Amino acid sequence: MAYTRASFNLRELLEAVQVLRASVNETQRTLLRKWRPHLKNRTFISSATNLAAYVGLRRHDLRTLQQQLAMLGLSSLGRCEAHVLLTLDSVIHVLQHMVGDVRPSRHVPNSARAIGRDEALLKRHTSLLLGDAPQKRWTRFMVTLPSEAAEEYLYVRDLLVRGMDCARINCAHDNDAAWRKMAEHVRHAERETGRPCKIMMDLAGPKLRTAFVAAGPAVLHLGVKRDERGGVLQPGQVILDASGAPGCGAAVNKIGQRVPARLSVPAAWLDKVKAGDSILFEDLRKREHRLVVAERLSPIEVLATCEAGAYIGIGTKLWHQSKRDKGADATAVSGDFIPPPARIRVFQDDLLLLTREDIAGKPEKRNAAGKVVKPAHISCSEAGVFNFLKAGNKVWIDDGRIGAVIEKLDKRGAWLRITRARQQGETIGAEKGLNFPDSKIALPILNDDDLNALDCAVEIADIVGLSFVQSAEDMDRLSAELQARGKQDMGIVAKIETPAGVKNLPEIIVHGAGRHPFGVMIARGDLAVEIGYDRLAEIQEEILWLCEAAHVPVIWATQVLESMVKQDIPSRAEITDAAMAERAECVMLNKGPYIFNALDVLDSVVSRMQHHQLKKTAQFRALHW
Repeated sequence: MAYTRASFNLRELLEAVQVLRASVNETQRTLLRKWRPHLKNRTFISSATNLAAYVGLRRHDLRTLQQQLAMLGLSSLGRCEAHVLLTLDSVIHVLQHMVGDVRPSRHVPNSARAIGRDEALLKRHTSLLLGDAPQKRWTRFMVTLPSEAAEEYLYVRDLLVRGMDCARINCAHDNDAAWRKMAEHVRHAERETGRPCKIMMDLAGPKLRTAFVAAGPAVLHLGVKRDERGGVLQPGQVILDASGAPGCGAAVNKIGQRVPARLSVPAAWLDKVKAGDSILFEDLRKREHRLVVAERLSPIEVLATCEAGAYIGIGTKLWHQSKRDKGADATAVSGDFIPPPARIRVFQDDLLLLTREDIAGKPEKRNAAGKVVKPAHISCSEAGVFNFLKAGNKVWIDDGRIGAVIEKLDKRGAWLRITRARQQGETIGAEKGLNFPDSKIALPILNDDDLNALDCAVEIADIVGLSFVQSAEDMDRLSAELQARGKQDMGIVAKIETPAGVKNLPEIIVHGAGRHPFGVMIARGDLAVEIGYDRLAEIQEEILWLCEAAHVPVIWATQVLESMVKQDIPSRAEITDAAMAERAECVMLNKGPYIFNALDVLDSVVSRMQHHQLKKTAQFRALHW
């Protein structure tokens, strides 16, 4: 709807803003009475006061009023987050002069000084939690450390050199010894590089996941990558291993690098194998194959390649064909290897049992006619979740890749009907996320594993991240545990990833920032699944605004430059997302083989965008067209 000057008069507009201010002030007083017992940190009182005013302001639909104010060249209130009442008072002050009130009813302080004071609070709170900003950019960078960071000091040092300002240790992986080694490397790198770096230990919290999957057939597959005409682009690779350890299939390691399959062989037989030799064998399909020895990696390891896909079992006969010494030919059999997990594959409209009992997941069973006689099943990592489920509730598996609805519950568990899967089907593995957006699940925010991790965190970290925060009581629980460990001043990051967390965010902020250096992480992975992908853009904006009103820092997380981190090529959408992330005080990158290149790109994008955008305000630097 378009508005003209004729559609309103100045005095009515002034009265509307005055009524709005009175309502905001009343809400502010009510909330502050409720929040006051939790404001132990005196430096946060001013910020809590402004947050209460912002909550009061946003309980009104202001769109018409905003357009009317903007038509007069006044503040439309659209950028008032950090200083709500000051903005309202300034607008009232100008309108009073415009209508001819010689003696304005309210004294307006020096607005520039007051605005600067409020914005300084956000900078102060950010520095307390995340450390001072780097010289050339205002936004800090957080990087998730892979398992290898516990062994490779140079890797950690290079992260600091390339711009990491905060190292994230994910307590859902590794163990106490590895975490301590990672922290030791970070502290060493700080001293060597002269660059400060905070450490955040991210507690796993009540994350619901699929449990373990039964072992599949004892078959080792050597795959070959081909072009459109069938030519070999990348031969299959296998390491012949005489260490005595069981073999295993090809895999991707913790930093995203592909590792060849390993085949266990006798040491005496491998001693005679040289580069250029051939290994002949018949695979499980009775097809003859040849491995060509590429190089010796160590006294007990040889790398070989194959030009055709093959399936090898335990006890497969291997014939060594020497290139130089024909008398050296000998045979051996392949040893044990770790079978891969069974493939639980589901299609749309399939039935899947989520079991109460902690048993290994298995694929469906079919009879000779191809009819399913036993549906696939997999268990949940937390049996207590079944107390909160109801028939008809939605379930999302593996970050929303697979959708389902609960058809019924019985003593065995929840029967899920698959409602979303690609035409070629989807594979469900172990340790994949489970989300129940329709179910009001109330599990303890901290379990025994979290408390053990917290014991380590208070010794080696600067910040504790709390996953799946849903209420102010969750913050109280963590604060009490920190106080019991003598760390009542330790930094806290509340990870917002559920609808309840969004709804209760003002109270979560007050209970957290009222006692500790505090920040909010927009954990967009689970948040998108829980609230719906179509609402993510809207909700992440609202979280940014609310945190700005509270003068608390925001960490923009999940899938930032993910294609760049994993494949070294960013998508166009990811570059735009990285540019949007500049409005947060910190951006988090996940681990991956190209993390260093991703840090360079992120630094370039953020450093440029900070001169074009400041929170919600476009900055008009000179353009040269």
